Amino acid sequence: MKKIVLSLSSLMLAAGLAGCGNEASSGASGEKKEDGSKEDITLRVAWWGGQPRHDYTMKVIEMYEEANPHVNIEAEFANWDDYWKKLAPMAAANQLPDIIQMDTAYLSQYGEKGQLEDLTPYTKDGTINVDNIDETTLAGGNIGDKMYGFNLGSNVLSVITNDDMLKEAGVELNAENWTWDDFEKMAIDVQKATGKYGTNPMNPPDVFFPYYLRTQGERFYNEDGTGLAYKDDQLFVDFFERQVRLIKAKAFPTPDVSAQVKGLEDDFIVKSEAAMTWNYSNQYLGFAQLTDAPLTLNLPPEQAENKALFLRPSMFFSVPKSSEQKEEAAKFIDFFANNVEANKLIKGDRGVPVSSEIIEALKPELTEDELKIFEYVESASATASPADPPDPLGSAEVMKALKDVSDQILFEKISAEEGAKKFREQADEILSRNG
Repeated sequence: MKKIVLSLSSLMLAAGLAGCGNEASSGASGEKKEDGSKEDITLRVAWWGGQPRHDYTMKVIEMYEEANPHVNIEAEFANWDDYWKKLAPMAAANQLPDIIQMDTAYLSQYGEKGQLEDLTPYTKDGTINVDNIDETTLAGGNIGDKMYGFNLGSNVLSVITNDDMLKEAGVELNAENWTWDDFEKMAIDVQKATGKYGTNPMNPPDVFFPYYLRTQGERFYNEDGTGLAYKDDQLFVDFFERQVRLIKAKAFPTPDVSAQVKGLEDDFIVKSEAAMTWNYSNQYLGFAQLTDAPLTLNLPPEQAENKALFLRPSMFFSVPKSSEQKEEAAKFIDFFANNVEANKLIKGDRGVPVSSEIIEALKPELTEDELKIFEYVESASATASPADPPDPLGSAEVMKALKDVSDQILFEKISAEEGAKKFREQADEILSRNG
């Protein structure tokens, strides 16, 4: 087995490793030596996640290397925050890994700046087999007619509950039709009964505030990405004032406490410090593996009337334009998406697989917890509406502005009304550049 370069908490001396990776890459994919064997290739693959994801991804990489002895893969991984901090300077230095795990929030930022390769030709020529993948699912990684991200799986927003804590508090949850007021009351009742948080923070706000808007029949970004779609700032005020009330009731952690959570292992529900956690469905398995408490996947409040839920690409694999191994990168993506044995290890951690063939092959192999994720996504899809397009250029700045304003509100530095006005001014200034 070839040596795999590891990074446990960061992307391992990003600039140095990037340089090594490029120097080690010898020959284009498919080229052969004089003896007829393929030229050795070094492929750098980067992703974020918790330890369970790191562990199985390394096994998938080993499987790929065994099947392709000429390929040596350097693995670079980190938690969410560190990942993006390391990726930015790599991009600036034109030294991005050959395959980068990509999020919808950053797809436009990297794609529209010309840093990502269009993967459409690789799906057209069969290098990445998409025969068993729905066109709508594939389109989740498109900007215009270019595929800058290959969708690795579908997930749906959920509220995961610690059922022992709910029972201790005498709280019952009717996930089919509970309201935002029900959610607030439940969180406070849990705190009064247990002394623990009723819910984890709704963080990042750029995920949960847009969901709240969808429950009110509104959207976050307008269609052309030049501004905010919602016009009534009272929606912003109502969303954040509810969180302020929950903080005052000690049913909701303050931002400084929330900032201590760096991964699934630190989550409040894993430590039995909160009865509910807002997360995407693919996170359920990680939580279930890390705690002995019985957990349940629940539909979020008020999802039905305005079809607020949608099947969201959990994440993508993207290939940078700077890669010298684009074809081999595409082959690895195909392996990750379509190899049955590899997906028996992945088991939906990166979302319910996009291939219908893989889904059917996996169902008999799934544990009870893994099957819950598949069934939840299937159930949610019955009332889901189409996903929004990828976030527009500048969305990362908008995300930061919303997070900063959110923190100021939750620390009661400014009122929700002041925050609504401040955020709108900042977001409109950022997004107006797209006009």
